[in-house]
Formats: sequence, C-alpha cells, structure tokens
Amino acid sequence: RMVGGLSSTLCCVCKGTSNQLALLGTYDEHYDNLVRVYTDCTVLLENLEITYIQQHRDLSFLSSVREVGGHVLIAINKVDTFPLANLRLIRGHTLYEKKYALVVMANYDKNNTSETLNYTSGLRQLELTGLTEIMKGGVKFANNPLLCNVETIQWSDIVDQSTHPRMQFMNQTFPRNCGNCDPSCNGSCWTAGPQHCQTFTKLVCAGQCSGRCRGPKPKDCCNEQCAAGCTGPSATQCLVCKTFSDDGVCKENCPRLMVYDPILHQLAPNPNAKYSFGSACVKSCPYHYVVTDDGACVRSCRAGTREVKENGVQHCKKCDGPCPKACDGVGVGSLQGAISINASNIESFRNCTKINGGVPLNAITFSGDKYDNIPPMDPAKLEYFRTVKEITGYLFIHQWPENMTSLAVFENLEIIRGRHTHNQYSLVVVRAPHLRWLGLRSLKEISAGKVIIKQNPLLCYTGPHRWARLLHASGETVIVNNSNQTTCGEGWICLLLGPGPDMCISCLHFNRRGRCVVLCNLLEGEPREGLVNSSCVQCHPECLAKSGMPTCHGQGPDQCFECAHSKDGPHCVGRCPHEVPVDGETVISKYADAQGLCQPCHQNCTQGAPVQSLMALGIVGGLLVAVVLWLGVSVLLRRRHIKRRRTLRRLLQERELVEPVTPSGEAPNQALLRILKETEIKKVRVLGSGAFGTVFKGLWIPDGENVRIPVAIKVLREATSQKANKEILDEAYVMASVDHPHVCRLLGICLTSSVQLVTQLMPCGCLLDYVRHHREHIGSQWLLNWCVQIAKGMGYLEERHLVHRDLAARNVLVKTPQHVKITDFGLARLLAADEKEYHADGGKVPIKWMALESIVQWTYTHQSDVWSYGVTMWELMTFGSRPYESIPASEISSILERGDRLPQPPICTIDVYMIMVKCWMIDSSSRPRFRELVVELSKMARDPSRYLVIQVTHMLCVCVYVFVCVCACNSHSARGNSFVLRYISDPTQTTLEGDDLTPGPEYMNQSHGGSSLSSRLSEVVNPNYEDLGWGASALPATLEDASSSPEATDEPKRLTCLFEAPEYLNIAQTQSFLLRYANDSLDNPDYQADFLPASATNSSSRFLPAVENLEYLTQNTAVQPPVR
Repeated sequence: RMVGGLSSTLCCVCKGTSNQLALLGTYDEHYDNLVRVYTDCTVLLENLEITYIQQHRDLSFLSSVREVGGHVLIAINKVDTFPLANLRLIRGHTLYEKKYALVVMANYDKNNTSETLNYTSGLRQLELTGLTEIMKGGVKFANNPLLCNVETIQWSDIVDQSTHPRMQFMNQTFPRNCGNCDPSCNGSCWTAGPQHCQTFTKLVCAGQCSGRCRGPKPKDCCNEQCAAGCTGPSATQCLVCKTFSDDGVCKENCPRLMVYDPILHQLAPNPNAKYSFGSACVKSCPYHYVVTDDGACVRSCRAGTREVKENGVQHCKKCDGPCPKACDGVGVGSLQGAISINASNIESFRNCTKINGGVPLNAITFSGDKYDNIPPMDPAKLEYFRTVKEITGYLFIHQWPENMTSLAVFENLEIIRGRHTHNQYSLVVVRAPHLRWLGLRSLKEISAGKVIIKQNPLLCYTGPHRWARLLHASGETVIVNNSNQTTCGEGWICLLLGPGPDMCISCLHFNRRGRCVVLCNLLEGEPREGLVNSSCVQCHPECLAKSGMPTCHGQGPDQCFECAHSKDGPHCVGRCPHEVPVDGETVISKYADAQGLCQPCHQNCTQGAPVQSLMALGIVGGLLVAVVLWLGVSVLLRRRHIKRRRTLRRLLQERELVEPVTPSGEAPNQALLRILKETEIKKVRVLGSGAFGTVFKGLWIPDGENVRIPVAIKVLREATSQKANKEILDEAYVMASVDHPHVCRLLGICLTSSVQLVTQLMPCGCLLDYVRHHREHIGSQWLLNWCVQIAKGMGYLEERHLVHRDLAARNVLVKTPQHVKITDFGLARLLAADEKEYHADGGKVPIKWMALESIVQWTYTHQSDVWSYGVTMWELMTFGSRPYESIPASEISSILERGDRLPQPPICTIDVYMIMVKCWMIDSSSRPRFRELVVELSKMARDPSRYLVIQVTHMLCVCVYVFVCVCACNSHSARGNSFVLRYISDPTQTTLEGDDLTPGPEYMNQSHGGSSLSSRLSEVVNPNYEDLGWGASALPATLEDASSSPEATDEPKRLTCLFEAPEYLNIAQTQSFLLRYANDSLDNPDYQADFLPASATNSSSRFLPAVENLEYLTQNTAVQPPVR
C-alpha cells in the first residue's frame, strides 16, 4: 500500500502481486497474505492474483478493487463466486504468459473417491458486472466445469481488437445447472439476474464516438481520455481515466514541472506541477521512489545517472565520473522472469554497489532446479554481495548455508528501499535453522515495506522494539518463533544484530568507528583520541600527545590542545609557511619563535639567510643545472644517432629506396612488360575491328605453364603507318604502368610483323551498351557503384600522373555487373613530375566529352578528365543517351562558352546533378578532385534510393559466364607458385579437356523487340570494337567465314546503327567513305570546318571516319597550336 507523499485520493493505491501460481506457505497462510495485500485496495499497480482459496472463505476484501494495472489471475480455487463487481478496467501492462490479461482456470474441487466424474465444488458465478474494458491482452477460460454464462459475454466490446488479442475458451461438457440471462440483458450476462447484465460501452456507440460511450446517441459519447465508460461527456465524468487522473480530471499528461514564461522568455517553475505515478498525477512522489527531471516517480534511474538525496527527496543526477555499478535484481530488467538468485545469474552481481529489484535466496538457490536445468549454487559466491550498499527492492532469506551463522555477506548493506516488495515485506528471514544472528551492522534504513523474521530456532538479537529506528514509516514487524532472547547475548545489553561489539545499533558507552568500546584513548594509548558526541575520533598528527593529559577535542589541526611542532594561527603545522603566495603577487614567509608560534619575517629579510649561503646555493644550483643540460643534450644527440642508424638500416633493406635519386626527382618506373611469343597466343574469334587493327578473343598459353588464360588480343594491321606503331606502343607503355582493380591492365605484347597487345578479357562488354540494353534491370545501387569505381580508377591515374583524355562510357568495360574497369589508353599521356598539363599537337579527340580549355587551347590536365567524368556520369544516368545529340561537334565550344550544359537526367536528384555541374565548371580549379568525388559518391552509394529514383522491374545478373578461364593441359593443373595465377580471376573454375576450344556466347542479352542488332550484340564481348562492316579483305579468314553465316545478313543494319550518332571527326586523304555512308557534303553540321583554325581548312584537307565513330575530331598537326 502506498504511503507517504501521496494525497488522500490515492490512499487506496496498492502494489499488487506477481506470484502467479506459487503457493505461499499453507493454504491458511496464503489466504492471510491475500487479505493483507488486497484489503481496502482500489487501484492495483501490478496484478490481481487470486489463487488457492478454499471453500467458505470470506472474499469481501476484493469488493473495493476498481482498476488493475497488470493482469487478473483467478486459478485453483474452490469457492463459488468472487465479489469483483466493482472491477472496471484491466490495463494489461504485464500479461500472463505474455498473452492474457484475464485468466480464469482450474477452479474446481473433484471427488476422487467417486467412480464417476463428480465435482463437489468450484467456481459457478464470475461477478465481473462492472468490467467494461481490457486495454491490452486477451482472455483465457479453461477447466472451469461449473462456471455458467461466460459463453454469453460479447468480448469484442471489452477487449481492444486492434491489438489482435489472444482469446481461448475451453468448451465445458460437464452438465451444469445454470440460470438463464434475464430478458433485459439481450442475451449477455455474467450470471442470472437483471443486475448482472453485461454493460456495453463500445458496440452500441454512435459512429461519431472515437472511444467509449454510455448510450447509442451521439451525445452519449465519452471523452477521449475516458476508459471503461463514463457518466457524461466531460473529462471529469469518466469511470476510469485512460492515461492519467489529475484530481478527478482525466488528462493525457500530468502538468509539467516547467512552463514557458512569455514575459521573461524563459522556462519557469510551474506552480501547478505534478508527478506521474502509475495512472495518477501526484504533488509529490512516495518517499522510497526516485524523482526524475521529467516529472515521473520511478523505481530506478536510467543508465549514466545515479540517485542523490536532496531536501529529503531522491533525485536522478548525472554521474560526474563512472557511475557506481547498479545491477538488475530479480523481477527487473535482465532478471524479469527469474524467481530467485541461483547459479545461472549469480555472476551478474559481482562488484555491484546497488541492486535494482529483489534479492531472494531460497531452496532453488542452493539445491538447483532440475526442471530448468539449473545446478546448485556454490555458497562461496555469496561473497559477491559484500560490496552491496543498497537494495531498491527487498531482501528475502528462505534458506541459508549451514556453515554460515550470520548474514555477514550483507554487512555493508545500508538501505533497503522497498520499491519492490515480497507480499508487502521488504526484509524477510524465515526458516533458516542454522542462522544465529543477522550481522547487518551497516543497515540504517528500511524506507518502505514490512519486516518478518520468524521460524529461525537459533536466531538471536531480534527484539521487535529495536526495529523502530530502521523503519522510515510505521511498518509492521513480525518476529516470532526464533531463539529465546533470554539465552542470547546476556552480557551485551546494547546489541541488536550479533554477539560482537561491532554489531551494535547504538553503544552503551562510546563508539569507535562502528565498534562499541568502554573508554576512548583520551589520556593514554595510541592513537590518541578526542571525544565528540560519544564517539572516539583520532587526533591530528600535529597534535602533541602528553601522558595523563588530553591531546585534542576534535579531528582537525585546529582542535589540538598543544602543537607538536609549530602553530600558525589556530592550526598546528609541521613548519612555518615559506614564500607562500597570497593574492597572486604578494609572497609571505614566516619563522617560528621561541614558543613555536609562526611570526612574519621583516620585509627587508632575504629569506633570513647569510649572503655566503646564498652564493654557495647559487653556485651549486648552477652546476646542477649545467649537468642536467649536458645530460639532456647528450641523450638527445644519442637518440638522433640511433634514429639515423635505424633509418639507414631500413633504407638499405628496402629495394625501391636504394636506387639512385634521378635528376628529375621522379621515382623509376619499375613496371614489368612481358614479351610474348606468337606461339603462346591462340586466337579464338573476332570481337571487333578498327582503323588500326582487329581485336580477338583468345587464349594465352604461357610456355612451361599448363594453363590457358582467356585474353583480348589487339592486332595492329601490317599496313599501318609508323605513327600508328608508335601510338600503340605508347598505349602499351601506359597500360603496363598501371595496376589497379578498376583500370584494365596489359598482360603482355607480341612483337610480330603486326604488333599485338594482350590485355585482360572483359566478358560483359563496354558499359555504354550494357546500360542501353539492360536499363530495365539496372537499379540505383549499380549506377552509383559504377560511378564510385570509375572515380577510384581515375583517381589512381591522377596519382600516377596519367591524363586519360578519352574517358567515356564506351571506354569503361564491364568485368561483372559489380566490377567495371577503365580502358582505351590510346590518347593517355604520362606527365612528368614538374608538369601540370599536356598540350596536344593534333589527332582525333572526343569533342563532346572534352573540357572547354581542351577544345579551345588543346590543353589537357587531370581536371579536364574530371569534365569528361561528369559527361560519363550523365551517360550512365540517362542509360546511354548521347550527349549534345542534336548539336554538331563544331558548335560545342560556343555552346559551352554561353553557359549551356547537359540537362538534369530524369532519375537524378539535385544532389547527383550538382556533382555533374561541379565537373563542368569553366574554371578548372573549381572542379572537384577525383578523391573528393570518391568520398561524396560513396556516401550516396550507402543510401542509393535517396539520390536516384528508378523503377526496376527485377534485378538479375545479365552477364552469364560460359567461357572457361583456366583449363588444364594433359590433366595437369597449374603450379602453385606459377606467376600466371595472378592473372586468373578464379583458379577453381572447371578445367577444359583436350586442346580444342569451342566457346559459347559470352553473355546473354535481353531481347529488345527482336532486332538484329540485339541478337548480334549478344555474341560480341566488347561492343566498343564492333565494327565488322569495313571490308572482309582486311580481316582474317575466320572473320570471312563468319560473314557467310546467316547472321551476316544483318551487316547493313549493324552498320547503320554504328553511324547513327557519329562520335569521332577526323581529317584524312579521301572523301569516298564519307560519300558512301554519310550521303552528305562537307557542310554536314557534324563535320564543321570552321571548328578548326582558318589555316587548317585548305583544299587538300579531306574527312575520313575514325576508328569506332565519328565524334572524335582530329586537330591537324600542321596547324599552329593556339597561343598560350
């Protein structure tokens, strides 16, 4: 029952019980406990548990219960009825079996001597006439063979259907003599009679009602803060409040502690503030509860705070340092479902200072529980409780080890608060036959609850009158059937808790640090003591001890009768103060006179010492400082010498740093270029062809290695010029110099009559065609991942001083849908360490991907690659759209100078589009660096749907591997230490049998309208090289054979597709090709002559398509470069 701090309106608020089906002692003892717990209770904060009630018991103590915070359990009873007509609301804060708010089961008494099934008594009538609402949880009725009329109740009016409550009813087959419902009940009643009809407060309500009602009309609706019904529409007319009750007014929240003052413009204390306690608003919390800053009465503080007592009230305050260790007790937190301290949870109490909850020690503790497979606990682990100073719940001792005669493990326990009680008891010590005394010598207070100490035959020092000073409230103390007090401690008249002088609550004579003594060491003995309030306190060490005379009259240095050394004012000191700063500037010194009193030195005194002494002191001090400085310098030089030797040793052991420093300051390029033999390379089929040569899919079979590595082989045509040979060797140099997961690497070069470059094989082709053909299956995650990977690869090239000059989606190859690589280094240039930009002298360039300074001034930097990166992002976000599609290449520079840029793609949010816009700034220094792009896009890739809005039908891997990467020769696998293993992506793939290789299609494309182009591209690994219509005479025989296949009929369509959007523009010697395919004159907007300087537009200049497409514009090498 709540006492202290509550208003009179809450005098009947009780805690309730949480025993479930446990029998507390005998049936009579169990009944007496229920009477004691529930008598005069109106509101129960926890559960109403009525169990083991025998016939003819008086249950009138239940008639006052109106509201239950937890669940209602009526089980294993033999009475006919329960007077619960006033129970209106079950809140269901805690549920039985975590499902039920109302449980009625096994209420019968069976005649076991009868041959037939015969029930002699049991529950017949459940008078819950006033019950109109169960806020949370379901209902369970089981094994009540004599119970009548419960099947007529319409539970949908009582329970909250929105929480999907569990409802369980067991059909009764035993014949019952039940009375019918009264006709006025409309078929629903708790028992016979017109006064027992079910009261409807929800099913009969008008549609305008948001909660309960008292009738079918709109005016009968209850206030939304009402629960269980009402007598009128006001918040003061609720039968029970839904959330909080403030002096009879139902509210959603209690009045706050602080309110806003509009005059002072700050928070001010609320004079009408109240605290939340259960479902009530109270002016002050119960004494043994904790008050929070939020205005709530709680049982324990949250993590990071501790309890502090201020003005007699417990508050939660933030810990200055580490908080004292507070552990969960039984019934709280991690031990919510535990019933005792046992071997399974004792370790959680190690080094605990405070226990939130109960500490029950019973038979399960020391004997174990076979049902739950819990072993017996070692009694030695009770020592864990020796550090405990506070228990917020209760201490329950029902069994104790035989070898322990006291509760000495709790000797440091100072307070039991009783926020959780065991049937209203905070301290219980029962049936401990070997216990001789309690030993709770530090216990100072029991804040709430009662004390029971009984049936301990050997227990002494338990006089009931001695507990009054421990109990904060006038709680009941039951102390019976213990040892005879006349035989206990005859010589210790002050004792309470044990037979020693350290077990006294108060001493007969004097108290010396918790131990009762007859005399203090006032005149003799060590240490010398003084007397303060009947306590012996030790004198300060500076007090002079004299035999037969008192030394001090308190603890401090100002409490001495005489000083052992000197006296400065009222304080005894070891020496007088010397050069003590007073106000930051003034320094005072004192000396001891003949009587030992400290006197101030004269203002002209120099510390009271002769000049010779000062000189000697200065010389010695100077020499000492010189020696220290010399040692410090020596140590510093020694450390530098050692560090230099270690650095030199490390440099000698590192290969890359022993090389001589180059005059340019650049580190040597130690990349390896592998020269391959023509016999090591086996071409399988053509992937594509261009102006300088043909690209094949093939196998690399290294000499001496029994492996076959799938590769791409770029073969230079024999008729190509010296410049073409130089360019392909430059490309080989660049590709051999890079080594990054997102940059395509060179595996080797074959120096035959036609130079051959061997590179990694990218099975899924170029990224541009990939996004075009599979846009329905590509989501935001893939697009952002590709952007991050391309930025990482370009960032690597920037670190290696490489300017790519040709970054576009067509020059990014797809290894897997999750892995892309940058390729095509035909235009890439390696900058020297002191170079920041590259100035071109001509050649074909991708105009629509280039930065403005590259178009106008032929200047290329890493920041011009950033511009190209922005265009590449735009290609991906538009699923392969052509940039500036309707604009001729010759007009691009003027458009960019006017400020026009590519439009925002439909799928892009402004965040992604702004990254592209930053890449297209005129001032190259204002563009982001690649490392900044990696960071920003990586953040977006972690939450892709926030930045790209794409509707994807379904995700699938559109690149299917069927080409075997590694095969065994003559049934032998590759050597474990073979150098070629680093070129094999998966050495565990299935090996090939034999020498013949018949590869299948590299990947499988989704068909788009059944076009010939789609079917053809499904056989091309890299559409970047798909250019098979340039004449069979320039291709190997294998390509000519291929042209005779049925697929060759698609050749014109494929060529038309290739030249729909020319991407390269070139200057050459003939117009025949242009006249054949373009059907246009030199006035074609894609080939504007005025793009070049005037000197370049002479009569001998003619246009020719470039390698793959026509948007690469050649800058004539004969033309003078622009002035820089």
